[in-house]
Amino acid sequence: MRITLVCGTRPELIKLAPLIRRFGEEAAVVYTGQHYDRAMYARIRQGIAEPGSFVELGLGGGRRGAQLGNAVAALDAHFVQEPPDVVIVQGDTTSALAGGLAANANDLPLVHVEAGLRSYDRAMPEEHNRVAIDHLADLCCAPTSINFANLVAEGVAADRITVTGNTVVEALEEALPSQDESAQLIDELGLQQDDYVLATVHRPENVDQRDNLETILTELARLPLPVVLPLHPRTAKQVAAFGLDHLLTRLRVIEPQSYKDFLSLARWSAVLVSDSGGVQEEVSVLKRPVVVVRRSTERPEIEGTFGTLVPPGPRVRTEVLRWLDDVSGHRARLAEIPSPYGTGSPSGLIEAAVRRMVSDTRLASPTLEFQLVTEG
Repeated sequence: MRITLVCGTRPELIKLAPLIRRFGEEAAVVYTGQHYDRAMYARIRQGIAEPGSFVELGLGGGRRGAQLGNAVAALDAHFVQEPPDVVIVQGDTTSALAGGLAANANDLPLVHVEAGLRSYDRAMPEEHNRVAIDHLADLCCAPTSINFANLVAEGVAADRITVTGNTVVEALEEALPSQDESAQLIDELGLQQDDYVLATVHRPENVDQRDNLETILTELARLPLPVVLPLHPRTAKQVAAFGLDHLLTRLRVIEPQSYKDFLSLARWSAVLVSDSGGVQEEVSVLKRPVVVVRRSTERPEIEGTFGTLVPPGPRVRTEVLRWLDDVSGHRARLAEIPSPYGTGSPSGLIEAAVRRMVSDTRLASPTLEFQLVTEG
């Protein structure tokens, strides 16, 4: 089989890594370059198993419409030159939608990993992407039963959906350093276990609006524990543009981390504050709480257990303080709650489903028969 996995951001590459390892020489990865910061990309690429081939399109940034158009055109040309048996996309990025559209244009079977997530927030560009990809896909790999129900409610045929769990579970467990390695990193940063907050913020709704960004940074600075902030390039750019540099001086700002180092920081934090979708999943495996700073979430599975959804504002600090009132007690309670994103091998379930789909497709392919028709 020839499998092409299309991605363009670091989270996609992380979550597809278990599938890349499973397909091995059968796999080809096409990386569009939607995330084009070389330092961050290099940190994530490190440790990702090499597939049969790895193609970098290097498309870079730009307006979303132009980025999508360029990616579709480049992928279309690639599929003409090297047509796979199946195309796999993950999540809800511009690159994932481009992969879906290019696969459809070339009549190639499409698999959507992480299908069926819904925020029902039409102001979120990713919501439009994930809906479109799900309806293009020949196979929707839904992480949870909630995602399955979302798809069925939209008219996606049940035989096009399989519940697999989320590959983030495997990616995390494979990347998570030993406790000693994690403790060493914490010591090097002058931190103590369970005595700091880890924050990430990068979503346009938070960093492209000055008031929201200022509010979030201010609320973080008011917390009673050190706040570690791996500064995303997009956030750094907006902080400078809005003249908010002074707010960073009250935080422990560090460079974006490799996936392993970020997991080490998350593992020993008292609580996380984030607008990341992936972090919402990761805390359910690490058994840590997260305050999700967004207006909506497509991952309701963790609400009321591992996570609390709040808008930018005073509730950011209030909810963090609630989690800090009994750090060890909350940790013990969360340790007893299973991750809603599965255990074991979601990638194994996805691989099996992909192979079945390709096999069924081949069996169903019509054979042209020529028949001589005579009159008489």
